Amino acid sequence: MADLRQFCTFFLDDRFFGVDVEKVQEVIRYQVITPVPLAPPVVRGLINLRGQIVTAIDLRRLLQVEERQDGRLPINIVFQTWQGIFSLLVDRIGDVLEVDQSIFERPPDTLEGIARELIQGTYKLQGRLLLLLNVEKLFSLAILNRQRRAASH
Repeated sequence: MADLRQFCTFFLDDRFFGVDVEKVQEVIRYQVITPVPLAPPVVRGLINLRGQIVTAIDLRRLLQVEERQDGRLPINIVFQTWQGIFSLLVDRIGDVLEVDQSIFERPPDTLEGIARELIQGTYKLQGRLLLLLNVEKLFSLAILNRQRRAASH
């Protein structure tokens, strides 16, 4: 019997990412973001999600990918973690994919910087590479605050 896992997939430009579908609370369209003074650059601000205040994290800034130039608004993927509720801002949402665990591979050695820590591994799919993100590490204060320290040096 195959060991299958389900992933919520999304894109940053042509980069294809996935997170464990069980960790996703919901996917919502762009919401108005209130900036937070003195927050690390990866924290775009706060959104109000039906009365809950949610911290919006910009995945582009976190992975040091250039800002979008086409003016399209990002999509929110909302996560409930032990650290709180977070929204991950991504370019566009993909499908929920069921992937055979037997094709999982360790992250490539060519990954640099913070991506090396946040990408748990890869799945080689037909015509593309699915990069699996570590959600717990992604929303950790150590990672988010590291971006602040890097910006201040």
